[in-house]
Amino acid sequence: MVNYHTALCFPRLRRHSKFAKLSPDVSVQTLAITAESLACLLEQFLADAPQAVAREDGQVLFEFSSARYSVSGEGKCVLHMWSEERNAVRRVVDAEIQGRTLRLQVLRFGQSRPNLLEICADRDWRTGTSKRAARARYQSLLERVLRREYPGFKLEQLSSSPDLEHSLSPVYTRGMLRAGQSAFAVLGVNAEETQSSVDAALTFAILWMDYQRQHQAGRAQVEGLKLFLPPGCSEIARQRVANLNCDAAKWQLYELDERSEMCEAIDVADSGNIITRLTRAVDVQAARERFATSNARIHALAPTAEITVVSASEIIFRLYGLEFARACLTPVSGSFRNRESIVFGVGPAEYELDESSEALFRELVQRICEQRKPDGSHTNLFFRVAPERWLESLIARDVRRLDERLDGRFVYSQVPAFAAIDRAMLDVLTCTLDGRLAILELKANEDIHLPLQGLDYWARVRWHQQHGEFTRNGYFAGRDLSSAPPLLYLVAPALRVHPATDVLLRYLSPRVEWTLVQVDEHWREEVRAVHRKHPTPALTFAS
Repeated sequence: MVNYHTALCFPRLRRHSKFAKLSPDVSVQTLAITAESLACLLEQFLADAPQAVAREDGQVLFEFSSARYSVSGEGKCVLHMWSEERNAVRRVVDAEIQGRTLRLQVLRFGQSRPNLLEICADRDWRTGTSKRAARARYQSLLERVLRREYPGFKLEQLSSSPDLEHSLSPVYTRGMLRAGQSAFAVLGVNAEETQSSVDAALTFAILWMDYQRQHQAGRAQVEGLKLFLPPGCSEIARQRVANLNCDAAKWQLYELDERSEMCEAIDVADSGNIITRLTRAVDVQAARERFATSNARIHALAPTAEITVVSASEIIFRLYGLEFARACLTPVSGSFRNRESIVFGVGPAEYELDESSEALFRELVQRICEQRKPDGSHTNLFFRVAPERWLESLIARDVRRLDERLDGRFVYSQVPAFAAIDRAMLDVLTCTLDGRLAILELKANEDIHLPLQGLDYWARVRWHQQHGEFTRNGYFAGRDLSSAPPLLYLVAPALRVHPATDVLLRYLSPRVEWTLVQVDEHWREEVRAVHRKHPTPALTFAS
């Protein structure tokens, strides 16, 4: 019989001495591989590394932010991985943990000699030495370009050294151009960094500019920022810059080609040019009725499970935001009919629910119900994972806990909004009692990027609003929406708001009406707003 494994293996780690002491601090651990032990290992590793990637022969095969996997075995341990682009099956014969990488010795079918399959916790798998070398080369290149392009300016303080005190990352090369009393902050990122690092560059560039303004006070006026990004990677930054305060700084964005050493200025003035699309709202009641059998089956085991309707043919089951199963319509072989099927697992693990896996599914649900609750163990994985989705599930139940002006009758969680190179989910979309759109961006842990990520969603919602997309796609049915710009709520536990948040918020455009809502640290027990912060008079600089 095929041996199925799901995230319920996590608690079993305590019963396997080899895995009970696994720790990211241990540099190398060699493991005796069985199908069960590998399933446990993979699920623990991937749950703590949502951006993990699988690499083989030097190439990325899968990104587990979107890919899925299963482990089965009948005497042999077989790993199955799949995504929309590809499908791969490997027999695993050995494994070891090395730093933040799970190294598997695998056999392809028909081969007798194993090769290496690496699952890296981080998308950027380069060694520290190669990262430093790439950044040193880029620093030299950027220096040449700046001296050539700005001959009337003196280049100062060009560096990529980390400065944790001022939230300055070694990923970015930063400096300052100065001509007399006039100066510009400079920040650049090389093409070997990940796209997420490129998208995050504006956050660190603003902080660098603000730091220079304080540091140069009385000696030079830092008029603005010059941000250099790789070619074809600037769309997210461009959208964000378009919604910054142009009275607070001169914002200049460039794409720098490292081969030709040529740079091209990017137009950041057009805030209306956003490539994005909104998926159509689903008839929730019809979908619930369509999946009545699956609903009854899941709720018999987990009466408090939340249902999220993804589409007319798929629904998701969560417990306090943690997805553990989904039901979908699948074709019946040899007919034109569809049947309901359920797959289950935590994170990228996915298994079909049938007679042979019924007992394991019941055990999984039982263990999640035991731990995924406010008084659960903080060290248990089911308690720890997906904290933002947990916070979101509580807020979606009663958005008026954040602001009494919000209308609890219209609440959409995880609304898909797609940009040219980015698939994103708005945490919560709602409206006020007088019909003004409201975006809720949530963080359960400290995140320096909260303000600009919220700005992303504000810009997209504003674009769809101006083009009548919400009404046309079935959102807010029967509700007259205001034409006023959306409200932006940035929500985080009071002690988990990053110290740089205040600085970043000062540079948002005045047309973005934001509120920083700090909730009580014990939000799992009760979501309670303990402090709200609103915009202060906008910054200006003397031109």
